[in-house]
Amino acid sequence: MATHGEKVPPETRIGAVSLNVAGLAGMADFYARVIGLDEVERSAERVRLGSEEATVVELVAAPGAPPRPPRSTGLFHLALLVPGRRWLAGALRRLAASRWPLSGASDHLVSEALYVRDPEGNGIEIYRDRARAEWPHANGNLRMDTLPLDLDELVNEEPPEDPARAGPGTTMGHVHLNVADIPEAETFYAGGLGLDVTVRGYPGALFLSAGGYHHHVGVNTWFTAGGPPPPEGALGLRHFGLLVPDDAAAEAMAERLRGTGLEPVTEADGFVVADPSGNRVAVRSHA
Repeated sequence: MATHGEKVPPETRIGAVSLNVAGLAGMADFYARVIGLDEVERSAERVRLGSEEATVVELVAAPGAPPRPPRSTGLFHLALLVPGRRWLAGALRRLAASRWPLSGASDHLVSEALYVRDPEGNGIEIYRDRARAEWPHANGNLRMDTLPLDLDELVNEEPPEDPARAGPGTTMGHVHLNVADIPEAETFYAGGLGLDVTVRGYPGALFLSAGGYHHHVGVNTWFTAGGPPPPEGALGLRHFGLLVPDDAAAEAMAERLRGTGLEPVTEADGFVVADPSGNRVAVRSHA
């Protein structure tokens, strides 16, 4: 793992992903009915979905917003971590029952994942983690890969108690972002935010985390090397949450960012800052 000075506390994790959406009602229905999230809060302007424990997706009405241009930076996918393999099988059954197409299905060695796109084209990963003791390492480094996932085997798993729901305790496990430049992104996410680099083995990609997790943030330049950010207020990613354990951790992070020349925007419960590719991070304390 790369070392970039002071690190975030190991309890740091990803919070809710906030999206600008053109069709609030249709998107809310998709995330509830097809993805299986519970509606936590609704107004005319926004819908928050997740579980009793936490909001994981926030949809904000933006009917007049411009679309995200091709090859601009932004969200590659948000990644919902379900509590176990049978809940992943439940997600596969819901997608099949809804006739919603998969865009991929992979075994990453540390996890198993299904991939889809929501009605407005935002990427979604639904995944389950293998036990940490099963994560492979080579020469002291974590190994990840992208291998085919056996869907026939998965669908034969014992069904979950409530096949209509994503699963108790479903969280936002990680986010994966399109960026313009990998070294710039590393300076921001490792040097500024204080995450550890965990995997460098993918060409054009980098994975980072807190607390030894396989990754809380992934970045890639597969379609966006040198690309611009989308127009201000465009459809797609508004920001993603990064939850730190207390106010002191948030302030230490803000100081590190100032040391890289950035000035976080202070808010009542934390701050917001944009990475060099324009992807916004909302740092919050969950004390």
